[in-house]
Amino acid sequence: MSLSLPRMGDKYSPLYFLASLGAGGLTVTFFMYLMFWVPHPGQPVPVFEDLMAAFATGGPLMQATIAAAMAGIAVFAFLNIRYLVWNLRSYAAFAETDAFRALRQSNAETQILAMPLALAMSVNVGFILGLVFVPQLWTVVEYLFPMAILAFLAIGYLAFRQIGGFLGRVLVKGGGFSHKANNSYAQLLPAFALSMVGVGLAAPAAMSTTPLVAGISIIASTFFLAAALIYGAVALVLGVHAMMEHGAAEEAAPTLMVVIPILTVLGILMLRQEHGLHVHFGVEGAAGDTLAFLGSLLSVQVLFLMLGLLVLNGQDYARKYLSAGGKRSPGSYALVCPGVALSVMLHFFVNKGLVGAGIIAQFGAAYWGLTAIALGFQVAMIALVFWLNRLHFAPEAGARAIPAE
Repeated sequence: MSLSLPRMGDKYSPLYFLASLGAGGLTVTFFMYLMFWVPHPGQPVPVFEDLMAAFATGGPLMQATIAAAMAGIAVFAFLNIRYLVWNLRSYAAFAETDAFRALRQSNAETQILAMPLALAMSVNVGFILGLVFVPQLWTVVEYLFPMAILAFLAIGYLAFRQIGGFLGRVLVKGGGFSHKANNSYAQLLPAFALSMVGVGLAAPAAMSTTPLVAGISIIASTFFLAAALIYGAVALVLGVHAMMEHGAAEEAAPTLMVVIPILTVLGILMLRQEHGLHVHFGVEGAAGDTLAFLGSLLSVQVLFLMLGLLVLNGQDYARKYLSAGGKRSPGSYALVCPGVALSVMLHFFVNKGLVGAGIIAQFGAAYWGLTAIALGFQVAMIALVFWLNRLHFAPEAGARAIPAE
């Protein structure tokens, strides 16, 4: 791939922010290695000092795991930031075109919510980079939490401004929304963006030692949790109605699985809140409750995975949009999110659910058998990301890209 990314002009789509999002999600999958396999006494997440101590005292397998995780985090964090910067520049140029003005008058206006979604992910990626590569970060982390809350609130404000622009046009003026063209789950993108802001706001609840900061984190993240659930429920019903009447839109078919990453993000949000409520406010939670909660989320995710694969296979999506000779649709990057989300959710289900409830032993045969599924999703999504990047960002790809409907 060329070091310089192509200029797409009016062929650009805000859905290309999902290229940055997918790389950020893969950064998180590598952090799962460190989160659940490396001891980190004294704080809820591993930091640089924990990794160095484990590397110095661990065997070859532990050393290889830490090295692989750190390398994976570095590579995909770089891609996350690289594609974020490219998208911000491309979006600024695209905003001056007639194609952008047409997009703002259609159902596709909600595609611009991919921007705050990607921005929120990049803030999370930045925090992971700090934990993994910055010595003594934990000694100043309490000063960083208020800054992180302000950053996520600013991104949340941007998201609400964009949602308000869309809903204001549709609900006030009327006639600007086509139910026939809503035959996908593309309208769930705003709920996804609100969820990503919310999970970032919930991080201090799980990590801060200051009750005030944890309390603000819980309150702010609850607001975005509620907003995501309400918006998502409405969009889900509207999308089902349109798809049952008109069939699923071919190019937007990957959005049928967007519920999967939303549930993973909201699940982590609520686990973070639960930890903060327990540590600071005396709210007791049971391991069985966590197991049931994560098991329920995972069950719904598997159901939506089955639905999405059924439609994608029936429409021959892979041949049409993922092959070297097929069409180029930025919506293809939406396929990365479900696989990444399932990988992360499986790590939480195995470690916080099954191990936490005492059903299986950590690092036993059953543990590694289930974890292998999470690793399989991760490897598949790594391959998909690099393939999509080759299709869309090779020197000749810019001219062939087409914006999703």
